[in-house]
Amino acid sequence: MLVLHTQSEVETSRFAADLALALRPGDLVLVSGDLGTGKTVLCRSLIRKLADDPELEVPSPTYTICQTYEGRFPVAHFDLYRLSGLEELEELGWEEFLETGIALMEWPQNCFDVLPENSVLLEIVSGVDNERSISLSGNLNLIERIQRSLEIRDFLSRSGLPVAERQFLLGDASVRSYETVNGETILMNSPEMPDGPIVKDGKPYSKIAHLAENVTAFVAIDQLLRQQGFRAPNILSRDLDQGLLLTEHFGSDGIIDAERRPIKDRYLAAVEVLAELHMRQIDASVPLKEGIEYQIARYDREAMLAEVDLLVQWYLPHFGSGNADTTKFFDVWNGLIDELESHPTSLVLRDYHSPNILWNEQGAGVDRIGIIDFQDAVIGPQSYDVASLAQDARVDVSNALETEIVNHYVKVRQQKDTDFDQKQFEAGYAIMAAQRATKVIGIFVRLNLRDNKPAYLAHLPRAKNYLARALKHPILEQYRNWIANVIEV
Repeated sequence: MLVLHTQSEVETSRFAADLALALRPGDLVLVSGDLGTGKTVLCRSLIRKLADDPELEVPSPTYTICQTYEGRFPVAHFDLYRLSGLEELEELGWEEFLETGIALMEWPQNCFDVLPENSVLLEIVSGVDNERSISLSGNLNLIERIQRSLEIRDFLSRSGLPVAERQFLLGDASVRSYETVNGETILMNSPEMPDGPIVKDGKPYSKIAHLAENVTAFVAIDQLLRQQGFRAPNILSRDLDQGLLLTEHFGSDGIIDAERRPIKDRYLAAVEVLAELHMRQIDASVPLKEGIEYQIARYDREAMLAEVDLLVQWYLPHFGSGNADTTKFFDVWNGLIDELESHPTSLVLRDYHSPNILWNEQGAGVDRIGIIDFQDAVIGPQSYDVASLAQDARVDVSNALETEIVNHYVKVRQQKDTDFDQKQFEAGYAIMAAQRATKVIGIFVRLNLRDNKPAYLAHLPRAKNYLARALKHPILEQYRNWIANVIEV
């Protein structure tokens, strides 16, 4: 059980807003308490937060029994005071609301003898001078999410922002989530990454693929990029143990337009950043504080093979055709990775594409490009991030624009680096573009099947198209032949 105390109606409202940020579709919130204990204040504040409307009219549903609202996700607000049992509630189809949103219920004791599995019960007891004691019990996962939201509030208080306005910004494909704070800064909520199931040699996929397990990786790469003169967000406050950061806000102006079309000049500016980064000497050891260093992992054979294996493990069983010779698949990829051994390496940001690149209209040179979401960075082939940008997994980049982006990178490198080998780079680009497209195809299917995120399947045709482009390079002839037997690209 979780117990907290509020000293005023304002504090109760702030708790309700923090509670709203912890909720997800499918959650059921039950609010119990005598008349005058503040149930209405709490429910109204929670609904307004989810609706992102602090002035929203939220009447009591005492007579209508149910009132619905739209927002980040739908909310159904029930008042069960006049109901006499669960049968009457079931006639209202309350469980249907949980398919896409949440249900918020006052007077739950009138219908529930036992808490539903996906619920949290808030029991409010009033004290003197507007003091309230709020006890939370129920679903452990939901309680943990609420506890995390309260930890974020405590972190903001310790950072000098005890009454800051928090607003949900986004969640990504991992356990991380982001909020804006007072509309001015970014709160990164990055708890310790739990190990997944063992997939090979006693290790989970995250360790094999060198994915960041905690927020320390972001802090280290951020520090490195800023020291090198690139525009990474300034970290204003941090709690490494809890995985919480407060950072500079780069705004929302990116490198695509309102119709999600690439803005060519901004993509070209973004690839110039990569050209500059790839000409810098990068030390894989990043000192964080006295006696502590973060070691950037190498993008090694094991990691690359684990990533392309996602196509074998997830895509082929559900969408593949023909008999896939997986032995041949790994033989081909081992040969391609052998080819990469002689290619120059640098810092690989790994997710350098439109969602993670912000535009700075007032900047010049590399300062025009703001870079975020780089915690999984490794040391590896320079061509990988160029492919990540020019074959943007979230945006349709035309063949012509892809060619222009790559040619611009080559031009910048040739102007400043007399040792740059264009043919070697083009071969490496084809390999890493194919490697990334292969991985992404598998990841999108995994997100659908394992994580119940079917929206990612809409990106599959684009990824397959990118793979088809990469396969045209002669160095990928064997892989092209293998793909032709199992996937239509």
